[in-house]
Amino acid sequence: MFKFLRRKSAADTSSADGLAQRLSASQDNLGRQLKQLLHAAERIDDELLEDLETVLLGADLGIATSERIMQALQQAIASKLITRADEVLPAIQAELFDIIEPCEQYLELAGHKPFVILVVGVNGAGKTTTIGKLARRLKDEGLQVMLAAGDTFRAAAVEQLQAWGERNQVPVIAQQTGADPAAVIFDAMQSAKARNIDVLIADTAGRLHTQDNLMAELQKVRRVIQRQDDSAPHEVMLVVDASTGQNALNQAQQFNDAVQLTGITITKLDGTARGGVLFAIANQLKTPIRFVGVGEKAEDLRVFDATSFIDAILPLG
Repeated sequence: MFKFLRRKSAADTSSADGLAQRLSASQDNLGRQLKQLLHAAERIDDELLEDLETVLLGADLGIATSERIMQALQQAIASKLITRADEVLPAIQAELFDIIEPCEQYLELAGHKPFVILVVGVNGAGKTTTIGKLARRLKDEGLQVMLAAGDTFRAAAVEQLQAWGERNQVPVIAQQTGADPAAVIFDAMQSAKARNIDVLIADTAGRLHTQDNLMAELQKVRRVIQRQDDSAPHEVMLVVDASTGQNALNQAQQFNDAVQLTGITITKLDGTARGGVLFAIANQLKTPIRFVGVGEKAEDLRVFDATSFIDAILPLG
């Protein structure tokens, strides 16, 4: 029912400590409240269980995820695996690990050239900034990277992506504001093939997940990409803002229905107390979580690690 977290090296622990500082607001919202509640508890009773569920819901784990954790706890209590209040926190941590660890899947770029990453999301989630940081990471790994300015709707979007291209010294394929985004990305794929590029990252315009016409436009972009390579896009990455809480889950569900997501990047985790939404997304979608954004610098886009994340947001110490 419950699993122990895998052991970590000293370097991993140091990394987790740094992450804990970035996720302090979410830790306060979940870890600290749970500890205070359980420390004050004299016994496990219905009132304590109700209070535990309230904390989980307040930390943006969502109804389905909170119910899953509470059912696991109640089963463990009924079978006498848990008999004291001080045994509850490790059990919650272990159940959270069971939920999120399957989504710890590194983005593998082998097998396709160019490897095409289509980046989608709502306005303000941090798509363009994430693309710039990801381009820097991939270039530092020795890969040839190209960017496609498929957000032709927002006036400053092309300029913003071009600025990232100049900063990272990677080419950017762009057209004028208002151009057909599918045509921009089509041209970028042709150019990427001609230049022997390893990875093409395509930006798209921000759109609300409820805007059917704009979601249909994303489907068109996908079809146009497949005319050049029927296996592409090889990654459809959703960028969501953690501070939107349960709305981030709604976005993920709608975008997944429209364009079949293969990965998710969560931004702005350092500035919110709502980091628990990662568990809701993992529990309900099972989509790989590729990266987490915990700051403004390029290196603050970090590969998602389930153990470090849980140690940061719900430390046992």
